[in-house]
Amino acid sequence: MEIFWHTIARYNAATWPVQIVLVAAAVALTVLLYRRPTSTVRKLTKLYLALLNAWIAVAYYSVYCAQRDYHYIPAFFWGAMAAVWVYDLCTGYTTFERTYRHDRFTAVLYLLPFLYPVFSLLRGLEFPGITTPVMPCCVAVYTVALLLAFSRRVNLFVILILCHWAILGLSKVYFFRMPEDSLLTCSIVPALYLFFKEYIDTHLDATTKPDARTMHRLLVLLCVVVGVFFAVAIVHEFAEGIL
Repeated sequence: MEIFWHTIARYNAATWPVQIVLVAAAVALTVLLYRRPTSTVRKLTKLYLALLNAWIAVAYYSVYCAQRDYHYIPAFFWGAMAAVWVYDLCTGYTTFERTYRHDRFTAVLYLLPFLYPVFSLLRGLEFPGITTPVMPCCVAVYTVALLLAFSRRVNLFVILILCHWAILGLSKVYFFRMPEDSLLTCSIVPALYLFFKEYIDTHLDATTKPDARTMHRLLVLLCVVVGVFFAVAIVHEFAEGIL
């Protein structure tokens, strides 16, 4: 656990100016996607997401988290995500077309990366040993928010990988005493439901086994089970902290 928080402190102390630039770029591109969603803006957003994921893979995991055991595994994960966005930039599959269906929920998701450092400070931690918006779980939350807001056609592979990352992130709540990651794990359950519900709804007329309505019921059951698991884990963690 000491190595985990030590690497976070090293990363923040050395890269905070770059992190400010990355956050500013994310804010600017997100505003442009909402107000002036031109083809150039969409391409720049994909390029930014590729660079952001590459930054997490190289700077965060490969350089500043090299002391951690098996750091190369998440580095490969985020490197693969960067490659997916480069592929999407070339093919144009993700259209970044706004649906207006989940604006309130996505607004909450956009705020979560900024709540991570607040959560750390409220726990008594001090900079640079705190969570910041340009860390893996915050990047995952931001990406999910962006794709949910512009979900007319998205790459489900990206969604599945990010959801998988969120579930794995729950382990950090236990092993590294990082309750901040409960923000990601709690938000990903309703996001997972909304993504796949939209996918199922658009395939109601398709012949599938099981049929679309049965898949919808199974999706609800899956999200309830995962949600209950997350809730029990988080309550247990806070109870441990109180005791």
